Amino acid sequence: MLFDTHVHLNAEQYNEDLEEVIERAQEAGVTNMVVVGFDRPTIEKAMDLVERYEFIYACVGWHPVDAIDMTDDDLRWIDELSSHPKVVALGEMGLDYHWDKSPKEVQKEVFRKQIRLAKKVKLPIVIHNREATADIVEILKEERAEEIGGVMHCFSGSPETAKECVNMNFYISLGGPVTFKNAKKPKEVAAAIPLDKLLIETDCPYLAPHPYRGKRNEPSYVKLVAEQIAEIKGISYEEVAKATTRNAKKIFAIN
Repeated sequence: MLFDTHVHLNAEQYNEDLEEVIERAQEAGVTNMVVVGFDRPTIEKAMDLVERYEFIYACVGWHPVDAIDMTDDDLRWIDELSSHPKVVALGEMGLDYHWDKSPKEVQKEVFRKQIRLAKKVKLPIVIHNREATADIVEILKEERAEEIGGVMHCFSGSPETAKECVNMNFYISLGGPVTFKNAKKPKEVAAAIPLDKLLIETDCPYLAPHPYRGKRNEPSYVKLVAEQIAEIKGISYEEVAKATTRNAKKIFAIN
């Protein structure tokens, strides 16, 4: 029983073989997935997927790279979608200082607006962080995001930052990088963070785990993430699968 908490099955990389990808996921033991929409086209596709597949849920929000494109209408639309029974979180939202399409101040403003919306509609948030840890933690604290909590998606920071996020009511989600031989931090985080605060994800089609690194990722590979965490923690794969599924259902309020 595996729960892939972050997939982009709404990406064009799956246009040709989506059905087969989903079948392989189910064969690997994936019982639930959250598909993430982060702009108009991907949100529309995410909502289409949740209608078609009983075990797929949606997270809707606006990506920081495209913050400059978000309008008040977009935010109102996300607000409307938040009441859909299969929308379980808002996001992915946050800050991305790697790409310079959206100025930092615009990103911060859009991030704050989405946190405030999430607090209004009482949904957890899914955080995208690239090279912006200090500013993200500061904004989460200032906006009192611990009231709703959420997920630090594809966490790449230090164990110390991970613990700080856990103290703010966030789960730490690990993906393919925890399986990379040279990825010291994700392995340290997997060791340091209690199992009841960990989630697993693929972020597919990106960040495929070893031995598929560099290829298209897919939800069936989330099993490799769970196996790696089990090895790091010195516990059984079944324990990791059960705990991370339970954690996901708790944060996303799925019975």
